[in-house]
Amino acid sequence: MCSNENNAAEPQPTSSSDPALILELKTRRPPSLEGRPGCETWSVDFSPDGAWFAWSMGHGIVWVVAWPLDAQEGQDGDVDRGDKSFSCGHPVWGLAFGPRAPKSSVAGANNSLSKGNKNYDGNALLLATGLENGTIKIWNVFTGVATLELHGHEGVVRNLLFLPNGTLTLVSSSRDKTLRVWDLALKGKKVQVLSGHKDWISCCCVSSDCSMIATVGRFDRMVCLWSLRSYTFIRNLTGGAHKTLYLLSACDFSPDGALLATAAFSGGSWWIDLWDPYTAQKLATLTDYFEDYGQNQISSIQFSPSGVYLAIVTDDR
Repeated sequence: MCSNENNAAEPQPTSSSDPALILELKTRRPPSLEGRPGCETWSVDFSPDGAWFAWSMGHGIVWVVAWPLDAQEGQDGDVDRGDKSFSCGHPVWGLAFGPRAPKSSVAGANNSLSKGNKNYDGNALLLATGLENGTIKIWNVFTGVATLELHGHEGVVRNLLFLPNGTLTLVSSSRDKTLRVWDLALKGKKVQVLSGHKDWISCCCVSSDCSMIATVGRFDRMVCLWSLRSYTFIRNLTGGAHKTLYLLSACDFSPDGALLATAAFSGGSWWIDLWDPYTAQKLATLTDYFEDYGQNQISSIQFSPSGVYLAIVTDDR
C-alpha cells in the first residue's frame, strides 16, 4: 500500500511562477526495512494514458497506483484500480510502461505476444522492470503476473523505454556497456545488441521519429548516436571547451527531434550541452545555472512536450 502525507499533499497558494507540491507518496515499508540501504527510488513512470503511476521503492519492489489517486475505475470499467506491488527479487533500477493494447497499429503484435502464453492478456498494460542482476521482467499490470523474462545483459539494467510509435519494441541500456533492442511481439527472442561504449551507459533516449537512439557513457566520455533502422553506430558527438570531461549522466531528445540535450560534469561543475543530432554540431552550452550544484549529480533531464522547457533532476533531493 501507499499513503500520501496530507500536509504535503495540499497545494499551498503560490504565485503563478512558483511550483506547487501536489502530494508526496510514501510506501508503507515493514519496520525491519526502514532506514536500511536499498530503499532508494531509482526510477518512476506514468502509463501512456496517464492512468497509472509506478515507482521503484527499493528492496526489489515496484509500486503501481491509479492516477489520479482519487480515481475509482479505469476507462475499461472492470479494471481493478487498487494499489499494486510487484516483487522482482532484485533491486529495480529502471522501469517503463508499455503500450496499452489492442490499438490499430499494435493489435497484431500484441496478439502474437499472447499466442501460446497463457499469462498474457492481449488487453494488458505492460510494465518493464530492469534489475540489478541484468534481467528484465515484463509484468501485466492488471493481473500482477510476470509475462516475460528477458536475459542477456550482464550488468545492471539502468534504463528502459518503449519506442514512441505504439509498437512492442523495448530498448534497454546497461552497465555491461551495451544497448539491446527487444521485440516483445516475438517474446524477446529477436534482439539487436548495440555495442561500442567503453564503460557504463548512464542513459539512453529515442528520437520522436524512432530513427535514432542516443546514449551517454558515464565514464567513457562518449555521446553516441545509433540508427534504429539499421541497428548500427552513426557517430560520437564530441567538441567544446571541456577537455577534462569526468562523466556524462543524462540525455534527452526534444519532441521534434531537432535537439539532443546531454548533462556532463568536470572540475566540480555541471553543464548542459545542446546538440544538433543530424549535423553533430554543438549549438549551445548551459553553465551559469549550475554553479551551486557541486558534487550533486544531475540524474535526469527531460524536455517538456512543447520542447520549450527542459527539466533537470539532481540527487540533492
